[in-house]
Amino acid sequence: MPFDHLSPVLADALTTRGYEALTPVQAHVVESEAVGRDLLVSAQTGSGKTVAFGLAMAGELIEGDRLPFATSPLALIIAPTRELALQVSRELGWLYAKAGARIATCVGGMDASKERRSLNQGVHIVVGTPGRLRDHLERGALDLAALRVAVLDEADEMLDMGFREDLEEILDATPETRRTLLFSATIPKPIAQLAKRYQRDALRISTVGEDRGHGDIAYQVVTVAPADIEGAVINLLRLHEAETAMLFCATRDNVRRLHASLTDRGFAAVALSGEHSQNERNHALQALRDRRARVCVATDVAARGIDLPSLSLVIHVEIPRDAETLQHRSGRTGRAGKKGTAVLIVPYPRRRRVDGMLRGARINAEWMEAPTAADVRKRDQERLIEKLLAPIEHEAEDIELAQRLMAERSAEDIAASLVRAHRALMPAPEDLIDNSARGRERPERGERFEREPRDRGERREGFDDSIWFKLNIGRRQNADPRWILPLLCRRGHVTKNEIGAIRIGPNETLFNIPLAIADRFAEAVTRTANQDGEDDSGVAITPAPDGPTYPPRRDKGSRDTHRSAPRGAGERADPRGPGGPGGKPERYKPKPYGQRTPRKTGKY
Repeated sequence: MPFDHLSPVLADALTTRGYEALTPVQAHVVESEAVGRDLLVSAQTGSGKTVAFGLAMAGELIEGDRLPFATSPLALIIAPTRELALQVSRELGWLYAKAGARIATCVGGMDASKERRSLNQGVHIVVGTPGRLRDHLERGALDLAALRVAVLDEADEMLDMGFREDLEEILDATPETRRTLLFSATIPKPIAQLAKRYQRDALRISTVGEDRGHGDIAYQVVTVAPADIEGAVINLLRLHEAETAMLFCATRDNVRRLHASLTDRGFAAVALSGEHSQNERNHALQALRDRRARVCVATDVAARGIDLPSLSLVIHVEIPRDAETLQHRSGRTGRAGKKGTAVLIVPYPRRRRVDGMLRGARINAEWMEAPTAADVRKRDQERLIEKLLAPIEHEAEDIELAQRLMAERSAEDIAASLVRAHRALMPAPEDLIDNSARGRERPERGERFEREPRDRGERREGFDDSIWFKLNIGRRQNADPRWILPLLCRRGHVTKNEIGAIRIGPNETLFNIPLAIADRFAEAVTRTANQDGEDDSGVAITPAPDGPTYPPRRDKGSRDTHRSAPRGAGERADPRGPGGPGGKPERYKPKPYGQRTPRKTGKY
């Protein structure tokens, strides 16, 4: 028997459940050196941590082959989210069923009075979220005087979510003789400080390098133009056709927009974010389990604790804030020995940051271009042929209908209609910017690109007096007017006809805006940027009052197509240098917007 060293009731439960061997983290917590000690465990999400701490605390709970009579809880498990707490309760339910365990779940969004009645009737194990447990503790419904084991599951997530005070109040109410088990995917400094305060001589266990969960996830990085992020999401979903896919966004507003866009295109999608009630979350998760929905768009917090066995694809629509978040998101797939795929969609300007994040997390990812519409159609053809050629037993009614069709149409017509009907059931793929064809439109090394009028002998109307602005990206970041123009229109609330010359350098891009709308453009850029002055793809737009430092391109027999610098107020730009000979150029200062005070020059 592989579980001879475990309690007989637990060994029987594992065998009945189909376990053939313990995972690395489960094997470590039941070794002789770990018995009876406080544990500080770091293991990847999906590595079997729930069963691990269920086995680890058995020595303090089981007497003989049963749990003793108890009027107050003997074990307390604290989890960061409702879904994770409910999942832990279900796992411990089957693990301790034959030992006669009574388990109570206390989570937000549920009937608190029903939970209090359950606690008053006497339970062995309590599983809950920090806020609800603290509420029961302060009301006197939760008595922790007889507690033998306290477990903090996903401790790093609870600290990130601001539950430190709740955790400290709960742990301070427990006996000092308790055993404390702290499980966390990572052990940052705040977790180490928490462990030092509430644990005694804790045994450090790390199975991050041993767990199969990390190796069962194939990481891919797809680089796209910022304007093509949504199109890349659609093509990835269509290319993989995963049974269940989860898409991660940074904010609830982005979840709402992406979910609406996917449903409009015909995807069976649900959304999970902080704005949804518990009832809505339950309906969404049940739709995923029933296969009525195949795509879930979620924020990091809303997706914590979700366990979907059919989830095989995770798409990071927006880049995770750090390596820990990347691993937590990706850990939704590749669980229990199953294979999964995690795809990061990276705008060109953010490639260096993502590369550093992956190196720091020691993740080997495959970098690739986003799948094109042609790639999706080719994969559709392969799937259709494979499906139609698969052996199947036909019913008599189906054969009769096929014979009737063959009598009226040719086999080629019938096959073509079948292909068309199959294609109509699926959302259409998106056309993305073709990076392979950039060579003809992109200047050679050392040259400049300028977006110019067709007639180079004429200046564009309205650009005689203009203001130069600057982007913090250039040729090295794959800057291209095909996605820069939509970005400028979106950020500055202007049309493409209100954007003048675009000059792409190695590390920056300059463009000019008519002086009449420069203030409005600058204010719009400020409103659409984050606190760092960038958008979600890492692009910052700032004034460049001096304009390009290199001379403008001239055409034979004509004047300058574009100005190299804006004219000053009522002055003509001197060809010998901006601002006149020996003079310093006047910096552009935007006018106040409404009643707002003027902003400082230089950054928006």
